[in-house]
Amino acid sequence: MYRQGTSSSIDGRYLQVSTSLNKRDWTPNLTKEREFSFVLYDSVLLICPHCSHLCVCTLHHIYVSINLYNTTQSQEIMAGAAPVAVVVANGVGKEERQSGSIDGPTNPMVTPLLTDLYQFTMAYAYWKGGKHNERAVFDLYFRKNPFGGEYTVFAGLEECIKLIANFKFTEDEIAFVQSSLPSTCEVGFYDYLRRIDCSDVEIYAFSEGCVVFPRMPLMRVEGPVAVVQLLETPLLNLVNYASLVATNAARHRFVAGKSKLLLEFGLRRSQGPDGGIGASKYCYMGGFDATSNVAAGKLFGIPLRGTHSHAFVSSFLSFDEITKKSLHSSDGSNVCEDFVSLVHSWLRKLKFSDLLDSIFGETNQSELAAFISYALAFPRNFLALVDTYDVMRSGIPNFCAVALALDELGYKAIGIRLDSGDLAYQSCEARNFFRVIEKEFGVWDFGKMSITASNDLNEETLDALNKQGHEVDAFGIGTHLVTCYAQPALGVVFKLVEINNQPRIKLSEDVSKVSIPCKKRCYRLYGKEGYPLVDIMTGENEPPPKVGERILCRHPFNESKRAYVVPQHVEELMKCFWPGKSGKDREELPPIKSIRERCIKQLDQMRPDHMRRLNPTPYKVSVSAKLYDFIHFLWLNEAPVGELQ
Repeated sequence: MYRQGTSSSIDGRYLQVSTSLNKRDWTPNLTKEREFSFVLYDSVLLICPHCSHLCVCTLHHIYVSINLYNTTQSQEIMAGAAPVAVVVANGVGKEERQSGSIDGPTNPMVTPLLTDLYQFTMAYAYWKGGKHNERAVFDLYFRKNPFGGEYTVFAGLEECIKLIANFKFTEDEIAFVQSSLPSTCEVGFYDYLRRIDCSDVEIYAFSEGCVVFPRMPLMRVEGPVAVVQLLETPLLNLVNYASLVATNAARHRFVAGKSKLLLEFGLRRSQGPDGGIGASKYCYMGGFDATSNVAAGKLFGIPLRGTHSHAFVSSFLSFDEITKKSLHSSDGSNVCEDFVSLVHSWLRKLKFSDLLDSIFGETNQSELAAFISYALAFPRNFLALVDTYDVMRSGIPNFCAVALALDELGYKAIGIRLDSGDLAYQSCEARNFFRVIEKEFGVWDFGKMSITASNDLNEETLDALNKQGHEVDAFGIGTHLVTCYAQPALGVVFKLVEINNQPRIKLSEDVSKVSIPCKKRCYRLYGKEGYPLVDIMTGENEPPPKVGERILCRHPFNESKRAYVVPQHVEELMKCFWPGKSGKDREELPPIKSIRERCIKQLDQMRPDHMRRLNPTPYKVSVSAKLYDFIHFLWLNEAPVGELQ
């Protein structure tokens, strides 16, 4: 039996077990053949591996799952044998037990230790002073849109909720914190850390994928001040890059246009594995269509795209390296015994075509061997990189010869990729070449062959290509996209706005850094044409704006900037994504495809002048008249009065 005051390590987690055996309502549930789970109310249930007795310790709101290692042990426990058990305590509250548990963060490095040291020193000071349980409210927001634009895409919320749902210190983590703080810190503080979770925390936030603007609280975090302070750094970390790269992706999508396929190719240039995984996820969320990142495809269900590199092409020296030359037709009715000869015959037809006269001479034969080898491997997915040697005099003719041979066997090649040179000119020349072949040989839709372009693309190059005129169907974008080369950080902040029901304000000589105090509700007001006109913050207890009723919207700090708005539609923006003990309904976390659709829809709703790359019109963020008056009352009340001598 576990004894009072001892900590047992089970599956890397620790439970401090009490001898209080106040047994309460519990329900065993054989959810799977290999798992017993016990849902408890305000208590923890353990099975003694020696006598199979039930032990209950009165820890608050913990979900305990006993996972048996194999089916044999499942059968043994049914027969009364002593199984080996794994107990996981992750601090999930009663609401989560009722609605289903939430998985932990995607990145296993996201733990309660993923924070700054000063969060622990503040937590200790709060605890030492008896303030640690005071109810605090923090706003998470940013002050300026990135990339010189006038909008931002909110991302990272799901990972924040996963962190909060599983926020619990292990004994090993507590030991490290104890070794990192001064030895004068009382041991009772570490007992406090053992007990805390986020069951008393509430999270209100914009939906992930929403278009958002400066000063609006993307998340409002309520809870015991010490706990919420420990959440500050990881929440900022999870939102900052996610929102930045999602916004970068949305901007690239806007410049490229809706009709183009956008492929994220940034894994090799991203800032480490986590940067690569996050970039793939949030670029897809921001409007990209697919990724080259296989791990991200598995984790998030993002479509994958990729063909071959220059190395594959240059690795071939001659046709002798193609050992298997036969290829079945697409319907399986016959076999081409020598696909290499078939390709050569088509290359000769191209070379002596009247319409293609003198466009090319002798092509690079090792390149042709590489293309043939790749087509034999992927006859239904043949897309070739054509710029290893010379695009128009070798790559395109070689590709077309292989594509025509495939067509003769019933397959349809996908297209080409250009990775260097003048992309606008080359894409137009390639398109003309394809159209001539369609006309000359009567190959249906050959002129619509897909053209993909890569080569260090960014917003500016996409814009330049549009102005020059091009025939590119898909863009593979990497470095500038995933590294957010144009702006490395969004600058999200986390500010205290209320404690113990007392509004708080942070002042600064820089007005942009003055915080907006108290709990707030946020609304988006729409005009007659369906475009959003203004976002407005009100006090929590103010009546909401109503359709058809005029409301005064004020700039929070500039008294001369104000306007009346008569909204045709009112949308409340903040929803409860983690209710804690409040009993409120929790918004479900949608799948990534739904978030992507929301993002695209909201961007489509924005007025074009807010979206343009150069000199976009600022979107208005305002406060109600009552909140404006309160901000300035509190400002004057908190600012020290100088004295002239």
